Amino acid sequence: MKKVILVMDYIFIFMMPLLLYYNYNSSVIFLLFLLSIFRLYRTDIMLKMKFLLLIFDILVVLPTALNSNSYFIDIATQICIYSILAVGLNIVVGFAGLLDLGYVAFYAAGAYVYAIFASNQANNFLPKFFVQFPISGEWFWVFLIFAMIVSAIVGIVLGLPVLRLKGDYLAIVTLGFGEIIRIILNNLDKPINITNGPRGITPISPPRLFGIEFNSPINYYFITIFILIIVIFFVNRVNYSRIGRSWAAIREDELAARSMGISLVKMKLMAFAYGASLAGMAGVVFSAKQTFIEPTSFGFMESIGILAMVILGGLGSISGAVTGATILVLLKLLILKDFSEFLGNIADSGLISIPTELDPAKYERLVFGIILVLACIFRPKGILPGKRSIEYLKKMLPGDIQKINPNS
Repeated sequence: MKKVILVMDYIFIFMMPLLLYYNYNSSVIFLLFLLSIFRLYRTDIMLKMKFLLLIFDILVVLPTALNSNSYFIDIATQICIYSILAVGLNIVVGFAGLLDLGYVAFYAAGAYVYAIFASNQANNFLPKFFVQFPISGEWFWVFLIFAMIVSAIVGIVLGLPVLRLKGDYLAIVTLGFGEIIRIILNNLDKPINITNGPRGITPISPPRLFGIEFNSPINYYFITIFILIIVIFFVNRVNYSRIGRSWAAIREDELAARSMGISLVKMKLMAFAYGASLAGMAGVVFSAKQTFIEPTSFGFMESIGILAMVILGGLGSISGAVTGATILVLLKLLILKDFSEFLGNIADSGLISIPTELDPAKYERLVFGIILVLACIFRPKGILPGKRSIEYLKKMLPGDIQKINPNS
C-alpha cells in the first residue's frame, strides 16, 4: 500500500508542473500545484532530490508558468511575505512559548521606516540640505537590514517590561502594545508630520539594483522567495543551536530552565528581538510592493491572522508556519473569492437566489474561526507540529522518558 501511495505521489508531483504550464489561468490547477509542493515535502524520497525538485518548482516552474498571470504571482508573493511573518512569530510563540498578540507592531515599524524615507514624507521634518528625499530604490536593500535592527530594538523595548508576565497577562499587554503603535502612527502627523496620520504615505520608491527598477509582480516574487529561503535557513540553524534549545527549555518549564543555568531574561529578549527583526524586514517589502501604507493596514486582526497561521501550521515548526500562511492566504485571496464568484454566476443564471448578505467573501473571519476550531479539535498540534517537545520525545524515546511530566 505504501508503494502505491509513493508511486501516486511521484505521478502527482511530476504531472502538476506540466498542467500548470498547460493551463496557467486555472485556480484549481494553481491550488493543485501548491498541493504537489506540499506532497513533495512530505514524500519519503532522497533529501537531495527533494531539495532540488523543490527549488526547481518555486524558482523555475512557478515564475515561468505564471509570468503572464500577475494575479497568481501576486498571491505567491503574499504567501512569501506572510510566511516570513509567520516564521518570525513562531520564534516567539512556538519556540519560546511567549504569546504575542501585538506582533503586527514590528511589521508596521519596518514598513514605516522605509516608507518615510522612500517618499517625500521625510521632507516634512528633516532639513532638505541633509539628504534629498525620497531616497533612491537602491537603498531598499540597505533598509532591509536597517528595518531589522529598528524592529529588533522595538521588540526589546516591548520585551523588557513584560518579562515577568505569562499566559493571558502577556497576551493582553502585547495586544495593548500593538494598538498603541497603531494609534501613534495614526496621530503622528502633528505637531510634526512624521507619518502623515490616517492619510497614509504614497508614493513609495520601488527597489532598484544597478539602475534596474524592480516594480513588476514577478520581481517582487523573486525578492520575497529569496528572503524567505534565507529566513528559513537562518531560523532553522538558530532552532537547532544552543539558543533554540534554551527557548525550548523555557517553553516547557521555566523553573527547570532557570535551574539549568539558562538566563530567562536574555533568552526571552532574544526571542522578541529575532521575531521582530523578521517582521520589520517583511514590512519593508510590503511597503515597497504596495507603494502606499496607512495605519489601518496594521490593525489587531492582522496580528490575529498571523497567529492563526502559526497555530494552524503547528507551533514550533518552521514548515508548519509556512504551510499555515499558505492555507490562510489562499483562503483569503483565492478560494473564498472564487467561491463567491461561482455562487454569483449561479444566481445570475436564475437557478437559485442567493442574497448578497450571504456572500462567502464577507465571512472571511468566520471561516478562519471555524478552521481554527476544527484544527484544535482534530489537529491540536497543527498540521505539521514541532518535533522538539516533551510529547514528541515520549513517542520517540524509550524507557524512563515516558515518565516525564511536563508540568512537574
